[in-house]
Amino acid sequence: MSKKYNVYGIGNALVDLEFKVTPNFLEKHKVQKGLMTLVDEETQHTLISAIDHNDTQKKSGGSAANTVIAVSQFGGKAFYSCKVANDEFGDFYLEDMEDAGISTNFDRQKREEGITGKCLVMITDDADRTMNTYLGISSGLSVNEVDERAIKDSEYVYLEGYLVASEQGLDAIKHTKKIAEENGVKTAITLSDPSIVHAFKDQFRDVIGASVDLLFCNEEEARTFTSKNNLLEAREALKQEAKRFVITQGRNGAMIFDGDTFIDIEPYEVKAVDTNGAGDMFAGAFLYGITNEVGFANSGKLASLAGSKIVSQYGPRLKWHEVQELLHKLK
Repeated sequence: MSKKYNVYGIGNALVDLEFKVTPNFLEKHKVQKGLMTLVDEETQHTLISAIDHNDTQKKSGGSAANTVIAVSQFGGKAFYSCKVANDEFGDFYLEDMEDAGISTNFDRQKREEGITGKCLVMITDDADRTMNTYLGISSGLSVNEVDERAIKDSEYVYLEGYLVASEQGLDAIKHTKKIAEENGVKTAITLSDPSIVHAFKDQFRDVIGASVDLLFCNEEEARTFTSKNNLLEAREALKQEAKRFVITQGRNGAMIFDGDTFIDIEPYEVKAVDTNGAGDMFAGAFLYGITNEVGFANSGKLASLAGSKIVSQYGPRLKWHEVQELLHKLK
């Protein structure tokens, strides 16, 4: 019996506000370059006020949201559980998700009063992305936002690693994983960010528990999570943590473990201008592929192509014609 959704995602709902800045700007405002940092509303407002607002992009975002939107862009079906407030940014977020073809828990749930989360994405000329995030009402995401019906009607659940940073968020993804496992739904998780892995390694281990079906990470996250100094040691250690995994390697492509063997995915040479959302896009394209009988190797190829396309432009979304071009290259 076919499922309604290819992927059920759960994560922080954030409106992405993307700006171009200089390294001097980051240094002046004491912002750690290349990392995601949680900040309060006042700090975020101060930064936004200090930035030149030309070429601002506004999108519904959050790591898992970007991934499920990618699944939908390639032609898959996705559901997203999140928490947004009954405010202007919440309206924008849900409208943007609806336009992307994503069903959400707010199809059946009322929104609370509060402030919808926002992520200030600062892009420097070296294509690095630095994120300052005010979670707002998303910090209260809990088991109440988990949609059991949608989980049961999905092929995979996709858990956003950032959620381990809060007790309620950790409970929500553990609850999601439990429902999935009890109903034969495969589980996938992303490690999200090296700083989060370093600070919450025990929480990640608690969720993953050697039973997750598919783990996504980059090289630094793999080394940090496994406490290994090099990639070869890290990938061997990851075999004890997850049944299958993907390690993205930036300009060196990616490495996939399909449960039996390692598959090297070649990179595609591009000039990078914005790395924001590249890992999320990779995961979305890969999940689309494996839930549409493309196979691990070709799903990796599609994901690598999609990731290279994303880093060569500003913003975490592909255009319709770009999606068609990428799918055509697989035929």
